[in-house]
Amino acid sequence: MTSTIEAHGIEKRYGKTRALDGLELTAEPGQVVALLGPNGSGKTTFVRAVATLLRLDGGTLRVAGHDVRRDPTAVRQLIGLAGQFAAVEPAMTGRENLEMVARLFGQDRRTARASARSVLERIGLVDDAERLVRSYSGGMRRRLDLGASLVGAPRLLLLDEPTTGLDPGSRIALWDAISALVKDGTDVLLTTQYLDEADQLASQIVIIDHGRTIATGTPAELKRRTGGNVIEVHPRQVDDLAAVATALERLDGGEAQIDGDARRVTVPIAPGEGMMRALRAVQETGVELDDIALRQPTLDEVFLALTGSR
Repeated sequence: MTSTIEAHGIEKRYGKTRALDGLELTAEPGQVVALLGPNGSGKTTFVRAVATLLRLDGGTLRVAGHDVRRDPTAVRQLIGLAGQFAAVEPAMTGRENLEMVARLFGQDRRTARASARSVLERIGLVDDAERLVRSYSGGMRRRLDLGASLVGAPRLLLLDEPTTGLDPGSRIALWDAISALVKDGTDVLLTTQYLDEADQLASQIVIIDHGRTIATGTPAELKRRTGGNVIEVHPRQVDDLAAVATALERLDGGEAQIDGDARRVTVPIAPGEGMMRALRAVQETGVELDDIALRQPTLDEVFLALTGSR
């Protein structure tokens, strides 16, 4: 079966800056692939390359077997793109927005109406289809923008930070819509700043930094790759966070991370170390605790370990 995306050694330079520096990525059909990396790592540049919106300086990039440089028209017929901001017309209704985009795809009026109706059902906006978009919430606009990228029935949907700025309820609604699309046969390439989003949606994660692939795998595989578990401690008083961090770092697992807002200290624990030794180390400080736990690393902690960035 042909891979949805095959990127081998791709390069893109802007003057002396290498936005993509030999990046490798393979996305198989039937998946959400999440592309993660610090700001400036090359995520959006890669999405723009897949969308044929820029010319690469080196390497090969294929979408469903079509080379993006040699056959960009064929690639454009296979993809849908939703960027970081909703690109919908507020003076039109939701239905009118989708019908307009369908017409731009070359559909006749009857087909465009049918496409818009089908997409409105998929994104859960049937009851709001006749409202002007200016009256939509931010989450509804993002779902409509997602719908606009679907009226052409793309094989591959490119989502560049689709839930930026949304409240938790709207994010979850958009997650549900994306999951439903994959079940219906649409492949997704997702970039996001929210690692819980990648953990929730993606079956494959690719982490890049400075335009290069530095890790790839399922969320579970990447978490296991850190080589150990994490001790998490919640002292009763926020002023005791530093003392707890110092005590935990003596376990030789790694650098402790302090989260003052969550009143939490976390530190990776070396193989062979255990909860009891960590508990004794903290008890020796005399600090009162609300909670202490041994757990698997989160994707955020894996990301920090691999890139040095939050």
